Amino acid sequence: MKFSCSLKLNHIFQRLYRTSGQADGLLVLYARRNRTGMNRVGITVSKKLGHAVVRNRVRRRIREVYRLHEDAFCPGWDIVVVARSRAVDAPFAKLTASFLNLAGRAGILKGEDRQ
Repeated sequence: MKFSCSLKLNHIFQRLYRTSGQADGLLVLYARRNRTGMNRVGITVSKKLGHAVVRNRVRRRIREVYRLHEDAFCPGWDIVVVARSRAVDAPFAKLTASFLNLAGRAGILKGEDRQ
């Protein structure tokens, strides 16, 4: 990820969970402006979705979706993506469409109207 770094601090995750998020059947996306010039991305996958191998695979796929479309995102946002149970078996194309749709609704894509 060229213009982004990982979000690892628990208090930042908790702050984002208190914001209003965008959701669909595969993912939930929370976004909030930060004071840095870069995006910070965190991915959450619950233990309910499966063992570590399954959870890490979902995490890798979501991270890859973000990496491939990183240039389309406005800089300066904290983004948390929460995987739902359907994301485990979803095709990569559906995961991509879901992520970009939620990002557009949240107003964090370039060229989109901001809320």
